[in-house]
Amino acid sequence: MNLEELNKIANKMVAKGKGILAADESTSTIKKRFDAIGVPNTEDNRRDYREMLFRTTATMKDHISGVILFDETIRQKAKDGTPLVKLIEDAGSVPGIKVDAGAKPLAGSPGETVTEGLDGLRERFAEYHKLGARFAKWRAVIDIGKDIPSYNCINANAQALARYAALAQEAGIVPIVEPEVLMDGDHDIARCEQVTTWVLKEVFQQLFYARVPLEGIVLKPNMIVPGKKCPKQNSVDEVARATVMVVKDCVPGAVPGIAFLSGGQSDEEATAHLSAMNALGGLPWPLTFSYGRALQAAPQKAWSGKAENLAAGQKAFAHRALMNSLASIGKWTKADEKKAA
Repeated sequence: MNLEELNKIANKMVAKGKGILAADESTSTIKKRFDAIGVPNTEDNRRDYREMLFRTTATMKDHISGVILFDETIRQKAKDGTPLVKLIEDAGSVPGIKVDAGAKPLAGSPGETVTEGLDGLRERFAEYHKLGARFAKWRAVIDIGKDIPSYNCINANAQALARYAALAQEAGIVPIVEPEVLMDGDHDIARCEQVTTWVLKEVFQQLFYARVPLEGIVLKPNMIVPGKKCPKQNSVDEVARATVMVVKDCVPGAVPGIAFLSGGQSDEEATAHLSAMNALGGLPWPLTFSYGRALQAAPQKAWSGKAENLAAGQKAFAHRALMNSLASIGKWTKADEKKAA
């Protein structure tokens, strides 16, 4: 393991004014997105859609530091035969890969899951490194509900994240460590704060036990928000302050940066919350974005699978990436949103 090299990649992933595009939807997940816009879920359509994003050259160069890919995508070639990984590299972005096998029911803990995929991971990492991946993603899912989460669930997921992170670093790949506390349910912001604190403390404890140097990771946590069904939805400022308080309490300064997930927030909410956090200032690490839907919902709709809508799709992607770039330096405003739209 070359920690200096890993640290260099991690710092590039959280570079000022840039963030990570999560384009790692599984074939079944992208089918849901495509169904919503009436596009058949074929390999060619999946390739054309992602090629459209990766060929939005100025946006990729200026605002996207890295792209998380799915196993199919990291092997795909563009229409003209150029590997999609090369399009990403040519734009100056870092190619990454999703390596977990998804959340599966956790024995002994009804209603809870543990993320699987550790079997054979060392060998898969060696192959992904050859294919150009320089960072990876593993998502742990923690749900809040009656009597959950349990310590069993948090501990099992934290240990899996730590084992994955150690294997990634061994292969010369920066691990994105993603413990996501879901925003489903009717819990309030205080409950989200309590559970996220517990989860992050446990994750960093397990990373320590697994001897994972923090200088070679990027953290991808949820923001501190109330559940979608909670009668009280907090203001942008309240969410920003609660989130900053939790990460300051839980995340060591050695971590190169934090790239938040959007987790089911609307495009504009995810952008507004990130900008408000950065506007607070006085942080030991950069706070940026690693968004899937919050970057892609608009371009998917604008494109709708039609070649003649390519420019419209790219324009929509450029707009969302610019808004989040501004948010990552605390400079986004509602006026920017309207002006660019």
